[in-house]
Amino acid sequence: MYPTAATLSVLLALVTLTAGMPKTLLKGAESAGLQSRMGLSAGLVRFIGLAEVAAAGGLTVGLFWQPLGIAAAIGFALTMIGAVGFHAQCGDYATPDTRKKAMAPIVLTLFSTATALALSLAM
Repeated sequence: MYPTAATLSVLLALVTLTAGMPKTLLKGAESAGLQSRMGLSAGLVRFIGLAEVAAAGGLTVGLFWQPLGIAAAIGFALTMIGAVGFHAQCGDYATPDTRKKAMAPIVLTLFSTATALALSLAM
């Protein structure tokens, strides 16, 4: 079970790092969209990015100490649940133009939950 858990952890760490770095640096269309279209402050966008980068670090260290990887995967899942709620509040799921991007947090919630489960079973 460990090879599966390790693979999921590495993939999720890459995704969280890729998503979190632009937000942390406040660069790119995603950060600008969160600030302008959704009305988030620059500080909140940076905080979300730092949480995602921290999840990537926790998942990486979690390859060697699985309780940290489990905590990072659960923490990221909770962050994505918050993102799903925020997208729902903004009405992103009702509009075909914004629905595609808004589905990413749902998929990532499921993916991070699977990663936490796989890491738990690999212990």
